[in-house]
Amino acid sequence: MLAAPTLTAAAELVPAAGARADIPSPEITELIDLNDVMTAAALPTSGLITVEVNRDGTVSFALPRTEVGQGITTSTAMLIAEELGVPLERVRVTLADARPELLFNQLTGGSNTTFSTYTPIRVAAAVARERLLTAAAAAWDTDVAELTLTAGVVSGPGKRSAGIGELSERAAGARTERVPVALKPRDRFTVIGRPHNRVDALAAVTGRKEFTLDLAVPDALPTMVCRPPTINGRVGSVGNVSEVRAMPGVTDVVVISTGVAVRAATFGRCIDAVRALRVSWKPGSAEGKSDASVLRELKAAELPLGPPPLTPSVEETFTFHFRGNSALEPNCAIADVRADRAEIWASLKAPIVAKEAIAAKLGLPLRAVTVHVTEGGGSFGRKLFFDAALEAAEVSQKTGKPVKLMWHRADDSRQGRVHPMATSRVRIAYLGDTVLSYRQRHTSVATDLGHGLGEIFTALAASLPVGDIGFSQTFFQLSQSMPYDFGANSRLLSETDKGFNTGSMRNVYSPDVTCARELLVDRLSARMGKDPYRFRHDFLRDDRSRAVLDKVAEAGNWGRSMPAGTAQGIAFHSEYHSVSAVLVEIDCRPETVGRPIRDGVTGPRVTKAVIAVDVGLAVNPRGLEAQMTGCLMDGIALALTASLHLRDGAFLEASWDNYFYTRQWNTPPELHVVVMPDSTGEPGGAGELGVAASMAAVACAYGRATGTMPTVFPLNHGTLSFTPKPTVPPVPASPTDGLDHVR
Repeated sequence: MLAAPTLTAAAELVPAAGARADIPSPEITELIDLNDVMTAAALPTSGLITVEVNRDGTVSFALPRTEVGQGITTSTAMLIAEELGVPLERVRVTLADARPELLFNQLTGGSNTTFSTYTPIRVAAAVARERLLTAAAAAWDTDVAELTLTAGVVSGPGKRSAGIGELSERAAGARTERVPVALKPRDRFTVIGRPHNRVDALAAVTGRKEFTLDLAVPDALPTMVCRPPTINGRVGSVGNVSEVRAMPGVTDVVVISTGVAVRAATFGRCIDAVRALRVSWKPGSAEGKSDASVLRELKAAELPLGPPPLTPSVEETFTFHFRGNSALEPNCAIADVRADRAEIWASLKAPIVAKEAIAAKLGLPLRAVTVHVTEGGGSFGRKLFFDAALEAAEVSQKTGKPVKLMWHRADDSRQGRVHPMATSRVRIAYLGDTVLSYRQRHTSVATDLGHGLGEIFTALAASLPVGDIGFSQTFFQLSQSMPYDFGANSRLLSETDKGFNTGSMRNVYSPDVTCARELLVDRLSARMGKDPYRFRHDFLRDDRSRAVLDKVAEAGNWGRSMPAGTAQGIAFHSEYHSVSAVLVEIDCRPETVGRPIRDGVTGPRVTKAVIAVDVGLAVNPRGLEAQMTGCLMDGIALALTASLHLRDGAFLEASWDNYFYTRQWNTPPELHVVVMPDSTGEPGGAGELGVAASMAAVACAYGRATGTMPTVFPLNHGTLSFTPKPTVPPVPASPTDGLDHVR
């Protein structure tokens, strides 16, 4: 209990007496995975997470994670409503400011939020419930066992009742104390496990939901940055600062570490000023590089698979091109930096390390920097980094004025975070119907894990030249699993080339690694003369995995007769105590591949998709269905259409009009998500679960429809269907032909 004017309850977790570990399994991720590591790291400070009961009968909770569209404010509100016994609509979940005292407990990523907060939040709510009942029992001179708390009202003998708001002040303690609580048993759940609409859905679709750029911070004017024509170039000189500063609406022009910043009355004035600047640029970190040259570096860095096996084997090398890590919301932040303090607003998935890095850059003590975490319009890993917040702080410090900084779409595509280019070599040795060994060597442009586990120490460790590959290899091993009984298996990561701005795009290594594996599984099943579904079923390690595969095959009518040029594909993926299977149908017939699409690459179309997932206990099945729908769209994009083309040290794409994430014309008209019944009693990781299996299923379907296994992704990368926009000026002119394309 924490002393407060109203009731505030926190969770402190200690192991139950007699708890023991099961016998270890040879598969490392069954012993411990990345989600377990993140949860264990968060556990010591879980007692600092508090639920507050207010006098008006509402319940407040500042979630130390970031809502970026995945629905965690809704699922968190459901946990509190369930355990505390209040209506869901009376729970107010906000996002906590950066709290360095939480250490490893404020990082949003790795599908870990619900997994790690499920018990601490429920315990905090249960403590509050017990204190309210105790307060009522004392006031009414009765026993706690005679009281109930339902729908926010405590009821007792003699028809006595009181709302939780009335009891809040009486229930608040005068000191911190440890109290035991019993959590609500699962068979009494009325909120958890039931489908609920998102608590912020109406505000989002009506435009009332506030994101970073919607905030009205006094005197914070629009700000944009003129960026270099090549990746990470630096300013040499600026030839017309005075001229640009004199342009209408422009208030400031300053050189910063990443370019030339312009502050003006509107973003339109900023764009005019950025386009007018004449900057001489120094070379960037990827100067002269192209897709072909990076691929050669990757090939040279590939680790050996070992000597050729003495038994039959299947083997292949797959290439995965750069992909954009650009969320729907532009990269943005607001900063107000003064001589003795700073205040930052941004959607940040690692706000503690952001606060620490900003304080260091500004030369201010940590206590003088306040970082407010705002809700974000998408992330996919992008907001693990705080590039915009760091830039906004630098601009505000140099101008001495508040700024509302926004990246242009071209900035995100050309200078933003990208999913690294990679190759994956796979070899599976077998004899008869037995798989003897599985080896995979994944080679990647270095993934920047400089956010660490969310605070400065692991962030520095992940960035050190002598420590980064160890950090990455650990991340890789703890996030990748082998779901099949394939004998002796080994997976190793090799990294090269740190000249790119990379990041943990949704599902990190798994889409590429799983796609390569599942394609080889298809080839092996054909070599053995077995059906791809039955082959997977027979080799999967456990009943839970086989159940989702069986369900997706049944729901998707696996094996049905289909016309030539079309086919089904099926794939499996497991991670973070959850399992998933995806079945898709694809149309590769000429009339589909050759259909006219304005300014786009057509290619095959996924016409049907079925996804089955077992995440243990699904807190909000409706939210989980939405997550899996998004995962499918990611998978289709990664397999068929979405990539960046590197030429002469710069990416050619400059906005969504030529970065081909899944569009309406290649979205399946038939989609079904199956949420399996609770199999474990606790939530598993869910946020990224469906991406890898979706990508792999699309690739497998394409191989079966065309008779040729795809080895380069996305399939359309070799076709440049657009004319690249200029890099000088870096911001393209705003389009003026919008009405020309209305049909």
